[in-house]
Amino acid sequence: METDYIVVGLGLGGIAFCEQLRENGKRFVVFDGDSQQSSSVAGGVYNPVVLKRFTAAWRSEEQLKIAVPFYQKLEQILSGKLVYPMPVYRKFASVEEQNLWFEAADKPSLAPYLSPRIIQNTNTGIDAPHGFGEVWHTGRIAVKALIEKYADLLLSQDCLRKEHLDYEVLEGTGTGVRYKDIKARQIVFAEGFGMLSNPFFKYLPLRGAKGELLTIRAPELNLNSIVKSSVFLIPVGEDRYKVGATYNWKDKTNVTTSRAREELLTKLKSLLKCDFEVIKQEAGIRPTVADRRPLAGRHPQENNVYVLNGLGTRGTLVGPYVAKQLYDFIETGASLDEEIDISRFRSRFRKYQAAQG
Repeated sequence: METDYIVVGLGLGGIAFCEQLRENGKRFVVFDGDSQQSSSVAGGVYNPVVLKRFTAAWRSEEQLKIAVPFYQKLEQILSGKLVYPMPVYRKFASVEEQNLWFEAADKPSLAPYLSPRIIQNTNTGIDAPHGFGEVWHTGRIAVKALIEKYADLLLSQDCLRKEHLDYEVLEGTGTGVRYKDIKARQIVFAEGFGMLSNPFFKYLPLRGAKGELLTIRAPELNLNSIVKSSVFLIPVGEDRYKVGATYNWKDKTNVTTSRAREELLTKLKSLLKCDFEVIKQEAGIRPTVADRRPLAGRHPQENNVYVLNGLGTRGTLVGPYVAKQLYDFIETGASLDEEIDISRFRSRFRKYQAAQG
């Protein structure tokens, strides 16, 4: 079998890159062993503002222009609801935070996203005496549904293999790569945290931050916006809400923990004044990078081997932007954004080579 691309991984990054291939008429085969869960358990919020510091997120304006139309188009392709526009309400802890919000809303880079007025709390199920700041151009992507529906589409087209790719079987051909019965011009690894086992890219500084979320049912809450306090509270329908997320830099498993559950419940109880029940707890490892920027580019020595990774906590917003950058880099020779280009880690590769002998 001959094809243009092999893509490894079907999380947010893998799907975004596959769509670049599909839109441009490229043939591809995807390998996905379903070992990483960070995309499937993600809250799916898209938000252009860092709400801890009231600053614009990296490249947020460019990413919004690409991401929302991207997911809206996928809704049509997959015949299912995926995009849920809704405001994000940032709970204020004090009058001082209100004043900081007003200062931020006056800045040209933030004015399109931050409402210059205080939203008074009228929801009896929430404790917010100082009110909220409203963020515009925000919402939720139903990430798990997206991944499931996209996998079904690829299976129907016979271009998804639900198996792990064995690195030792992969061969270079001079003009591309060969894997078992498949010959491809290029291979793109979009494996998330699984990249740490990849011999081509394990030199890159992928750190990984475990995140755990709860899903609760709260019939009395009646909330139709995302609320951010010490946790995110995200409406997902039928009186259910996702609550998250924790950060753990040491534990690299997808196993849920009682410690994270208690942390989330403690924070949630300080926000809610209504009854709720926990109906699910999930965990996944976010593919975070030491310098907080994605990883994209060509392997330093293998001309047909590429990576797309490190989308971190904002994968829904960042993924389509990085995927387009990488596709244009491979197919047209366009320059990658230097902040995401893995060539910024050349010295790490040289050290890795030296250590391997």
